[in-house]
Amino acid sequence: MGDKVEVSVIIPAYNCKKTLRDAVNSAIAQNVSHEIIIVDDCSKEDLSEVLMEYQNHPFIRIVRNEKNLGVAAARNKGVSLAKGEYIAFLDADDIWRKGKLSRQLRIMKKTGAVMSSTARELMQEDGTRTGKMIAVPQRITYQRLLCGNVINCSSVLVKRSVALEFPMDNDDVHEDYICWLRILQKYSYAAGLNEPLLLYRVTQKGKSGSKLHSALLTFRVYRRLGFGIIRSAGYFVCYSINGFRKYFINSGVKHGKS
Repeated sequence: MGDKVEVSVIIPAYNCKKTLRDAVNSAIAQNVSHEIIIVDDCSKEDLSEVLMEYQNHPFIRIVRNEKNLGVAAARNKGVSLAKGEYIAFLDADDIWRKGKLSRQLRIMKKTGAVMSSTARELMQEDGTRTGKMIAVPQRITYQRLLCGNVINCSSVLVKRSVALEFPMDNDDVHEDYICWLRILQKYSYAAGLNEPLLLYRVTQKGKSGSKLHSALLTFRVYRRLGFGIIRSAGYFVCYSINGFRKYFINSGVKHGKS
């Protein structure tokens, strides 16, 4: 990789044998100068067959953890090894559409935003497209984000200097949500690109699989930020209303792009 790397793509890999290949291939297909760092987080599933396909790829690096660190630490490790000016996160069960990174780079350079996010189309667990879109605001401020996390991790592009300044932790809550909030406490806003450039797989695994469990973790995010019970409850009510709109109203909108 002699050329300048503009974007480093971080893919944590854990128990994702069936989906990892599609995720990696969608990252390879992006039309920007980029590298891909796959962090095998001591997966219980044997990922060697899939990873062997990429071990000699010119802009893919594979990192294997000796023990399971969790998704936040796996992403942080990827960021620490990255060479790009920007960081893009991609979960191993999600897929990017072509042109995602180049469109985000364009809007970030135009607006001066240090972070951007895109809309997403929901996929079923087996990969079947639903046509349902989760929109994203054009401008995402700290106050807006407190009322519900509209930034999906697999859609994020962020300056590497900012990702290093605000590493992910709090694996026991929504580690990405609390990270975005801390970033936007310092920086004025994130840019939103309201095109479904991310195909997001809806599963019952993980923290967001159960809506009740996810809601509990969201309340804990407010408390972790140092908010009192009353203030946390107020934001939680706002989160609940926006969550209902997101999944039961807005996500019913069909989008014409393929």
